[in-house]
Amino acid sequence: MPSFEPPVRHLMGPGPSDVPARVRQAMAAPTIGHLDPAFQEFMERLKTDLRVLFGTANRMTFALSAPATAAMESCLANLLEPGETAVICRNGAFGGRLTEMARRLGATVVTVDDEWGRPPDPDRVEAALAAHPEARVLAFVHA
Repeated sequence: MPSFEPPVRHLMGPGPSDVPARVRQAMAAPTIGHLDPAFQEFMERLKTDLRVLFGTANRMTFALSAPATAAMESCLANLLEPGETAVICRNGAFGGRLTEMARRLGATVVTVDDEWGRPPDPDRVEAALAAHPEARVLAFVHA
């Protein structure tokens, strides 16, 4: 199979985004396994640096190598219990994805729907929160 050479683009959206040359060079380095002592040492340094960056002493601070969807799901799974209420702004694909995730977690979901690609209406968001003071989460995607 012939190799693929993608065209050079200047990406300015929320993702995918341009990858700096030093990151591309690092990605070309040999791969080591997650049980390799060198990887374990690197991961411990990374976790220490992340704790400094986020201003926490929590030993459960770690890097999650995954797409943004995994971050959204991780966030909701850590904030919502079954039966709790989430107010979710739905104005595009990711708002819909947040809604489905919250429902799968057993939350009662209140949606604030706006036209795709338009920002959520702050007055409608405020009204939804006033109507549901029990809401544990307000979620929206900014892109």
